[in-house]
Amino acid sequence: QVQLVESGGGLVQAGGSLRLSCAASERTFWSYAMAWFRQAPGKEREFVASISSSGSGTNYADSVKGRFTISRDNAENTLYLQMNSLKPGDTAVYYCTASRNSYLNYNAQQYSYWGQGTQVTVSS
Repeated sequence: QVQLVESGGGLVQAGGSLRLSCAASERTFWSYAMAWFRQAPGKEREFVASISSSGSGTNYADSVKGRFTISRDNAENTLYLQMNSLKPGDTAVYYCTASRNSYLNYNAQQYSYWGQGTQVTVSS
């Protein structure tokens, strides 16, 4: 079973940047598609970005395209999300997740393993 631990969240002003990290316990991390989802208060969990097991393929929600970059280091079993030009609407708990399925999945139900989440708050 994959254990995932997110870090790097915090409070930032609009226009600022944050880099989230997700450390995975599994030695076969390299075989999983990975993704970031987020959930704001009172809203459903939504897809943010995903990456293929090799890192060669990435996919983004329209709302973050051009501002966020997902990447991974398979040697370090770590997933990243670089977030630039942050907006108050990006405020949410951000979750790291892993799947044996395609990284092209937007549906949270296709992802089997989840971290505990890290809070990102963007002030105006």
